[in-house]
Amino acid sequence: MHKLNWDDLRFVLAVADTGSVNAAAKVLGVNHATVLRRIASFEESCGGPVFERDRSGYRLRPNRAPVIEAARLAAQHVKSAEALMQGRQNVVGKTLRITSTDSFCQTVLAWIYPALARRVAPDRLTYLSSNPHVDMARLHADVALRPAMVLSEDLVGRKVADMRFAVYARAKRREPQGWLGMTGALERSGPAQWMASEIDPSDVIASADSFCLLTQMLNKSNAQSILPCLLGDAAPELERIACDVPDFVVPVWVACHRDLAGSDRIQRLMESLEKLLQPHLAAIAGEQSSPVKSLARS
Repeated sequence: MHKLNWDDLRFVLAVADTGSVNAAAKVLGVNHATVLRRIASFEESCGGPVFERDRSGYRLRPNRAPVIEAARLAAQHVKSAEALMQGRQNVVGKTLRITSTDSFCQTVLAWIYPALARRVAPDRLTYLSSNPHVDMARLHADVALRPAMVLSEDLVGRKVADMRFAVYARAKRREPQGWLGMTGALERSGPAQWMASEIDPSDVIASADSFCLLTQMLNKSNAQSILPCLLGDAAPELERIACDVPDFVVPVWVACHRDLAGSDRIQRLMESLEKLLQPHLAAIAGEQSSPVKSLARS
């Protein structure tokens, strides 16, 4: 083993973040060969490979997530040292990244942001709004707040809430005509799968890959759609309507990659996130009062 060249960390992190040597080269402003050489140098210094290559690009080996976590922390310390040497006293800690759906990012995560930021200071928060699941194995995010029936095998975490769905339509409208459906990442959801099996495709007049977007579309249409109660109950223009749709309830998890479960920073973030979500559990579970009008399914 050779002595570690700390500058190699930049190249390792760039590949981990982008998942591609070519993309990392563009970010760093170097050529493809330079990135490969620096990765090889890092792996030789550390005693083994960090990445494995598949059709989608470069993926962290299952046991190397702590290496990237340590590399991120080291890179942040280097930046802090540079800032201190240059006389900048407002040095901050590491950036902690939370990934979640837009339904959560535009509601509870935005609401609790000031308190959460205070709890994790001097570390900084970054929210990554993504309905498709972010690849936690590549450490694109540190913590996930996700609705899912079960966690994938590479994640560990705790169930923190139950997320309920209901049918909504614009208040004071005529009888709803047609449905707004779900596409993209939302096609995996229980409501989308139910609609695919129970609703005539000709009755679906439009679709979207975002429940936030569907909420806005309902405000401007005479249709109906299945929404998270967190969004539907908060929209003054909408009301719940009763029809023969199952009671969809999905667990909500706070989770991280299993190889980072021992990180004090990650655990502190997860515990703070779980505690600050407590006042909003009723809204997530659809237990806030909302007028419901009986209506047969169209």
